[in-house]
Amino acid sequence: MTPAISVGQPVFTQVVEGFGTVTITPVDPAADSALIHSWVTQERARFWGMGEASRELVQEIYEDVDRRTTHHAFMVSRDGGQVALFQTYDCAEDRVSECYEVQPGDIGVHLLIGPGEGDPQPGFSASLMEIFFSFVFSDPATRRVVAEPDARNTKAIARLERTGFVLGPQVVLPEIDLPEVYLPAKPAQLAFLSAPGAAPTAG
Repeated sequence: MTPAISVGQPVFTQVVEGFGTVTITPVDPAADSALIHSWVTQERARFWGMGEASRELVQEIYEDVDRRTTHHAFMVSRDGGQVALFQTYDCAEDRVSECYEVQPGDIGVHLLIGPGEGDPQPGFSASLMEIFFSFVFSDPATRRVVAEPDARNTKAIARLERTGFVLGPQVVLPEIDLPEVYLPAKPAQLAFLSAPGAAPTAG
């Protein structure tokens, strides 16, 4: 992403009438790991793939992300309360590049909306996603957003379609087994969202 990324310093803020002020801030692994751990170990987050992770492992994972220049993790706050975890990455430097032909300006995303308090708020997820993509496309180098949710996560796939994503092929993301990170192979549904004004593409 173009904005300078520094832990603890917001990189994007948007005020949405009737919704609130949304702020996107780089993850602080030490400060945020307990909250992230409480989210990713819930049954509702099973497709995130960290259900058995300890808090210490969660911190180590996001410390590794923080050291990278191609992958970034952000906490999303609404009116001061943390509500989501949002990650971006350079598709050319990720395992997804083995599954489709990466185009210049492709940015991958992962999104985990935290468990809400009280009754569900109509339009909450849709409003957050609109803000996320305003952030991603604020970088003029970004031409297309690529998502790769678990192919079994029909709820997430339907949400992406409602947001305007065009579905691509189903693929299997290869296993990554390195000293600093392990990712099992994953069946994934590729989905693509072109920059505003660009023709939609799905491959």
